[in-house]
Amino acid sequence: MHGALRAALRDWSTAAGSTTIRQCLKSRVPLQRSSRVYSVVPTPRDSEEKDMLDRILRVDHAGEYGANRIYAGQMAVLGRSSIGPLIQEMWDQEKKHLKKFNEILAENRVRPTALLPLWNIAGFVLGASSALLGKEGAMACTVAVEESISEHYNSQIRALMEKDPERYTELLQVIKEFRDDEMEHHDTGLEHDAEKVPGYWLLKNAIQLGCKVAISVSQRV
Repeated sequence: MHGALRAALRDWSTAAGSTTIRQCLKSRVPLQRSSRVYSVVPTPRDSEEKDMLDRILRVDHAGEYGANRIYAGQMAVLGRSSIGPLIQEMWDQEKKHLKKFNEILAENRVRPTALLPLWNIAGFVLGASSALLGKEGAMACTVAVEESISEHYNSQIRALMEKDPERYTELLQVIKEFRDDEMEHHDTGLEHDAEKVPGYWLLKNAIQLGCKVAISVSQRV
């Protein structure tokens, strides 16, 4: 019975993935026919600007993908606990972020990082292992990760504002909106006893070091 269930889940996942790809391809048709030149990201003026925008989109997509996998890992452990609905609520927001960056990458023909399979596993393991420490461990992980992502979004906002805030108005709007969501998750983690997990500062610093490495690598690979 368990084998049949796993097989059914695999078949469903494959079918869902194919359906998602077809929907993404269909969704690009109206954009191409639209009178607008771009939806969120302006057409690059030269190779230098294209490289910059590709790095921004690639790493932001990777960050949201990793965050989704972390919440998936936490839900696998704590989904039926009292904190489960709260984790699910934050995860639902992250799903919206990832969907948006999937669309933006497709619209601008930017490849995602080649390390997505690694972030898939690493994110889930981090989420599940932190959740095994209890509610406090899961919230400590959320605080560390969301703080790192928020700081990275802030650095992007500063860079784009310095270059040409009017040119990047819509991209800035997306990044700012997602940054605010991440900060809300960060604050939620603190409100739900993140700092009470044993070794909080050690755990937080270790996770944030990993986030910095992941951000640096995902921009390039």
